[in-house]
Amino acid sequence: MIKTRILLVDDDADICEFLSYNLTKEGYQVYTAQNGRIAIEKVNDISPDLIILDIMMPEMDGFETCKRLRKIDAFKDVLIIFLTARSEDYSQIAGFEAGADDYITKPIQPKLLVSKVKSLLKRSARSIKNTSNSLSFDLIIDKEKHIVFKNNEEIVLPRKEFKLLVLLTSSPNKVFSRKEIYDSVWGSDVVVGDRTIDVHIRKLREKIGDSYIKTIKGVGYKFIEDSRPV
Repeated sequence: MIKTRILLVDDDADICEFLSYNLTKEGYQVYTAQNGRIAIEKVNDISPDLIILDIMMPEMDGFETCKRLRKIDAFKDVLIIFLTARSEDYSQIAGFEAGADDYITKPIQPKLLVSKVKSLLKRSARSIKNTSNSLSFDLIIDKEKHIVFKNNEEIVLPRKEFKLLVLLTSSPNKVFSRKEIYDSVWGSDVVVGDRTIDVHIRKLREKIGDSYIKTIKGVGYKFIEDSRPV
């Protein structure tokens, strides 16, 4: 089962330990960082689904950290909850203007935090399901994070294979000609061998299964929307 990844950013070790315990108990995979600078270094390795971010931190505060994260394409839409010891309206407004999705004031009530985390994740899941950034068949394809899952297991695809899969799944049951595939995946100005597509299709089938992609002889390939055995 794939666990939701949460990055907890706070310079207070006791708070990190306390929140990590409560979130881990709920089934989340929790990582920690002591300040915003370390958090930004870690996000590329962790690819968190949600970040819980303290505002008052040394080296880089929560506002600046949030703004910088929102400028990184891969994390511009990552969920962010601010932790703040300040309850003034201007602090809350500044948090939302920096790009936060929600906030919670200290002292933190674990049940309230967990409730907000679950609520945000559910709302995000509904949003992803209704946008073109995530494609779901028997496979789950996250186009923003370049991740493919099958039966809750991550499948690692090189960039060209991922682009090829995204293209074919963009219009299930449509036959894509070899020229369409070349132009979309490699670019019309790139010269590749005649067998290049065939090799990539073969590697893709080895990883996701033979039943998803059908060869249309003399024309090209198509993705079968319902690939489950009858």
